[in-house]
Amino acid sequence: MRAVKVLIVDDSAVVRQVLTATLGEDPGIEVIGAASDPVFAMERMRVQWPDVIVLDVEMPRMDGITFLKKLMAEHPTPVVICSTLTEKGAATTMHALAAGAVSIVTKPTLGLKQFLQDSSNDLISAVKVAARSNVRRLVPAGVQQTVPPKLSADAVLPAFTHAMAETTDRVVAIGTSTGGTQALEAVLTSLPRVCPGLVIVQHMPEKFTEAFANRLDSLCKLEVREAKSGDRVIPGRALIAPGGRHMLLKRSGAQYHVEIVDGPPVSRHRPSVDVLFRSVAKCAGRNALGVIMTGMGDDGARGLKELHDVGARTLAQDEETCVVYGMPKEAVKLGAVDRVLPLNDIPAEILRALQGAR
Repeated sequence: MRAVKVLIVDDSAVVRQVLTATLGEDPGIEVIGAASDPVFAMERMRVQWPDVIVLDVEMPRMDGITFLKKLMAEHPTPVVICSTLTEKGAATTMHALAAGAVSIVTKPTLGLKQFLQDSSNDLISAVKVAARSNVRRLVPAGVQQTVPPKLSADAVLPAFTHAMAETTDRVVAIGTSTGGTQALEAVLTSLPRVCPGLVIVQHMPEKFTEAFANRLDSLCKLEVREAKSGDRVIPGRALIAPGGRHMLLKRSGAQYHVEIVDGPPVSRHRPSVDVLFRSVAKCAGRNALGVIMTGMGDDGARGLKELHDVGARTLAQDEETCVVYGMPKEAVKLGAVDRVLPLNDIPAEILRALQGAR
């Protein structure tokens, strides 16, 4: 298959140099240019249009958000945001994801060159995923990379033989990845204040989940927050797992709460959907609704099967409305899904869970 053509847009000459060298090492990627700002980028794109754009968000003449909105309105193209690990950078990146960016690659303010070189596998993977994404739902694989062992949820939470005794409270567990920020916004903004408690894993780097939760909280009728250990899972509240840590559902009597724990990446992710879903299967059993949405890979598929096997209702987003039909596809293949639904129908199913409808 032909190489993925990439254009880099960043005002830092060092970043442009390192990104060009890093991506250029992969035979499945061809860097067709590097521009210091969106104005120069648009001139370059008149000559040759890229398959993927790696974009900074804070630049002179035209900021990345303005460029991204213009791009998505006129010629939708997969964009990977290259953003700094700062509070300001995280908040700005949330606007970029809402405007149609596919995913985030983080960069620190210090030690930039070494960091980008050490994170080359993540960067290459993000570009290749973006190239295969259905970017219109937001408004060719190369050689195999060296990756760490793919661990299962056993690495964080042992398997169980039976679920805890049932209570009457309902819990909705949602797992998503690439394209999930937009999908979650569509679902959560459609829910009323009175809805089941939700626990959510969105694959996202550390520090970005808080900005993401704050953005959703400002848009939604229900309360949305980045989860902390001990937070209660109650109707009208959505808890989002913090980047870089796993989230488990726990139960004390009839009350649910979450525990935030360290541990190795599971299915190559931390937080992992598989870990969350297994804990929900154990603690909530038939009182749970499991939902798996757009995302690359298979994280969450096995966990959803565990939910299904203990009698919980399970849903998957359909291929037509997914940005990347990876995680839902794998769950369907495992026989873990009761119903496959378009994105717009998922909020109604969550509300049915409040009445205990099956």
